[in-house]
Amino acid sequence: MKIENYSEVSEFIFQGFSKFEEHQITLFIVFLALYILTLAGNAIIVTIISIDRHLHTPMYFFLSMLSISETFYTLVIVPRMLASLTGLNQPISLAGCGTQMFFFITLAINNCFLLTAMGYDRYIAICNPLRYTVIMDKKMCVKLICGACSIGLTVATVQIASVFRLPFCEANIPHYFCDILPIMKLSCADTSIHDIINFIVSSLVIVVPMGLVFISYVLIISTILKIASADGRQKAFATCASHITVVIIHYGCASIAYLKPKSENTRDKDQLISVTYTIFTPLLNPVVYTLRNKEVKDALLRAMGRKSLS
Repeated sequence: MKIENYSEVSEFIFQGFSKFEEHQITLFIVFLALYILTLAGNAIIVTIISIDRHLHTPMYFFLSMLSISETFYTLVIVPRMLASLTGLNQPISLAGCGTQMFFFITLAINNCFLLTAMGYDRYIAICNPLRYTVIMDKKMCVKLICGACSIGLTVATVQIASVFRLPFCEANIPHYFCDILPIMKLSCADTSIHDIINFIVSSLVIVVPMGLVFISYVLIISTILKIASADGRQKAFATCASHITVVIIHYGCASIAYLKPKSENTRDKDQLISVTYTIFTPLLNPVVYTLRNKEVKDALLRAMGRKSLS
């Protein structure tokens, strides 16, 4: 991937949380604790799913892939952010900034479409249970994973090529990582076309998967409501509760961050939203799927030897 630079700026400096200088140690401790919890939670989920045969199903295969993707997603951003909070705020080269942005976009979009794949899996399981094992076989699972990764890689390549053709006149990034909008603000060229491209791409990669999940759940709910027994309806809803919780928060944060009008962009508001989807949302996945998901909780108990392996 070639990054073209027509400016004199050869590196960027993150301003990060400079407005909260007196609280940076506190922020470091809080963010570090949340990051460790995120890494530990995702590691537990991947390990439990891999060793417990009860969880060797498409739904939990997608969940393990989501946990791995979320782990790398945070790895791209959080360590450097933590270093800057300790005063080790080293400049980042254009190539380094482009690389960070590339992996951030790829993994963020991958996560969106993995959630869509999980929604499709729940749709097949509830609306077409007799053909579930035939439709959601290993080949279909691999196709959905490869599709999510391919979309992420393609969009990231297009975005990077668009953004890093701009000439940059400012070196101070009013943010703590190389996100698209803060970087474009540093350009001394007219970014109107790039803003339109970014909005269209962001709309497609957020609205399309969100719409597909919405359609899946409309069909799922209509099917569940036709179930005669209350116990059956409750059990069907329970299989979707964890996923729909993650979906609402994930797409909600993404929509607020990238689909709001440009006039509403402010540094403090943007950083608050960014902290939500780079620090808190990745922690949500392991928390929800361990505290709200009965099958995962049972697998954890079996792993600790407190529940029968039947």
